[in-house]
Parts: sequence; structure tokens; C-alpha cells
Amino acid sequence: MTTELVSDWLLGMGIAPLLGAAIIAAGAIIGALAVRFLGDKIALGLSRWSGLGIRTQLFDIIRVPLWLSVGLVGVLAEVQWLMPSAHVEFLVSGAAKTALTIIWMIVLARTLRLVCSRLGGYYPNGTEMLRLTENIGMAFVGIMGALLILAFWQINVTPLLASAGIAGVIVALAAKDTLGNFFGGISVFLDRPFRVGDYIVLNTGERGKVVDIGMRSTRILTRDDVLIAIPNSMIVNTKIVNESAPDPRMRVRIKVSVSYDCDVDHVKEVLLEVAGTNPLVLSEPQPRVRFRSFGDSWLEFELLCWTAYPKDKGRLIDELNTAIFKEFNASGMGFPMPARDIYVHQTSGGRHHHDSRASDASGRLPETPSDSRAEEEGGRRHTLVRRSPEADTDRKDLSI
Repeated sequence: MTTELVSDWLLGMGIAPLLGAAIIAAGAIIGALAVRFLGDKIALGLSRWSGLGIRTQLFDIIRVPLWLSVGLVGVLAEVQWLMPSAHVEFLVSGAAKTALTIIWMIVLARTLRLVCSRLGGYYPNGTEMLRLTENIGMAFVGIMGALLILAFWQINVTPLLASAGIAGVIVALAAKDTLGNFFGGISVFLDRPFRVGDYIVLNTGERGKVVDIGMRSTRILTRDDVLIAIPNSMIVNTKIVNESAPDPRMRVRIKVSVSYDCDVDHVKEVLLEVAGTNPLVLSEPQPRVRFRSFGDSWLEFELLCWTAYPKDKGRLIDELNTAIFKEFNASGMGFPMPARDIYVHQTSGGRHHHDSRASDASGRLPETPSDSRAEEEGGRRHTLVRRSPEADTDRKDLSI
């Protein structure tokens, strides 16, 4: 459009062909130099005003392509003015338009990369999504540029598009798993159930830190320094526990069982003291102790406390268990041991029958009718006898 206007204006002035060509060439050179000179002045002013912000970087990207574009427009105007043979005009115009397309494809790609990079600095949690946007934008710019170049050279792209559609169907069927992982990655980027640096637990039991979220897979590093790659198609269709969201702090539960003769209040005091002296335990929320249940031979307590980061969970459990064991031993509070008494009674025929029952916290067995009365069986009287190691040290040891 611009080249046609220039040619029409020169023809209206009645200028000779060679003189017109010289005027067009001089105008193109002067325009390119003017754009370059003004561009330097504008870039200097923008750098002072914005402190080398994105405006200066954008102008640095488009400054050279601007004066190159002015020169290429001058070439097109020369061809339009001189009106060479159709073949020469086709070649020169096609080459100039192709060069212009490639130049501005590069400009758009660099601009997109710059914008995504700057936005990543302002929004660090959206780095993965910005990376995906950048890749999709690059692909779009490349495809559109290629279609324009083919159109400049008068290459019919309709058969290519039809072939691409058929090839796309074949590729989709052959690589359905890969495409599933790709769209799974997009879903992870959009839904953001976790981010890089979060600690997650998979439904298979693996626990680790997310180190990378890619288009095909997500990688987590376990506490054993083992890298696990999980396909994104599995990520979007399985249960994921994010220990770092919405708050990175994590609650730790320590279950403690004590014997029935321990003082409940004293147990709570010892547990709270142990939690309060550990540097990994947060003061807010405060640690607490809960009396959970009455066991067969023990009282069950649970210490609840919080740590700042999920990565400290294993270390904190180890330190609390060690400190609790030492404090209980120092305070004379014992840990209950499961107890079981064995009953031996003789039946008719001289055979021995063994009966076992768990004792309660005091060491007594639950009474049964056979404990309080004698039984008659086959005309012989026999009594259920309770034996203990202290009463009969020579008895044979029976295992159950």
C-alpha cells in the first residue's frame, strides 16, 4: 500500500524512472537513519525515566527491526517504481516480504519472552503457567509466520492443511498417552494443586518435595534423595495430599501409652514440657496434650504440636520420642507391657487343656464361672488352676 502511494506520487510529478529510483533509495536511507537516530534518543530518555525498565528493553528489541523494515519497504518501492519483468518482481518482492516477516517474527518472540520473564519476577508462583504461555505463543508465531511466507511465494496451503489434519488424527491415536500427559500438565498449571517447593504425599505413600512441573511429568524428590517422575495424566486422576498448603506449617502427632498407675496430670505436664523445650516446635499454635482412650493395659495420650515446615516432620518426631522416653524414665513413669496369664487344667483321659486370657492393668485376670466352682466331667472332679512364674518356677514354659 505504501509503495503504491509513493509510485503514484512520483508518476504524478513526471519524474524519470532512474531519477525516481534514486529518490526512493535516498528516501529509504534517510528514513532508516532517522529511525535509528531518533530511536537512540528515545531509548536514552526512557532509560532515565523508567530506570532501565521494560520500556527500554522493548525499544531495544524493535529499534533495529524498525530501520531494517524502512530499508526493505524502500526496496519494495523501487521494484514497484521500476516495474521490471513479472518474474523479477515476484522474486524480489517475495524475498523482501519474507525478510520482513522473519524480522518481525523474531521481534514478537523476543517481546513475548521479555514479558513472560518480567511477569515471572512479579508473580513467582505463576512461573510454570508463564512458561507454558511462552511456549504456546512461540508456536503460534512460528506457524503464522510460516503460513504468511508460503502465501508470499504463492504456495497453496490448502492441501498442506488437509494433510496436516489427517496426520494430526494419526498422531493423536498413536500418542494418546503423551497427549494425555500434555493436557494433564495444562490442567496442573491451571488448577495449581501444588507448586514447586511444596511437600506432597501420593496415594501410593510416596512423600517428597516437588522439584519440577513439566509438560509431560511432575518430579518429586523424596527424603531419601530419590527422584520420582509421575506422569501428569496420573496426577490429575489421583488423590494428592499437599502438606505445604494453604499454610506451610504442619501438625505433628506423638502417641504415648502409660500404665494405669501413672498420674494423668503429671503425664500431661511432662509431655508439654518436652514439646516446649524443642526449638522445632512452634509456640503458636500452642502444643497440647489429649487423653485419647483407655487401653487393655495402658492409658493412651497424644501430644499435638506444630512445626514450621513439612521437611522437619521426621526430625521432630525423632527428637520428641527420644526426649519423652528419657523424661519418663527419669520421672519413674513406666511404659505398659502387654500381660497374658495361662490357665492349665486336667481333663478326663489325662490330657491337659491350656487357656489364656489377657490380664487387666493390675495383673488380675477376668473371672469366669470355671474360676469359682469345680467342674464335674466323666465322673472326675477337676479345678481350673491359675499358675504364675513365682509360684511354680519349675513349670514348663508354654508359648502361645
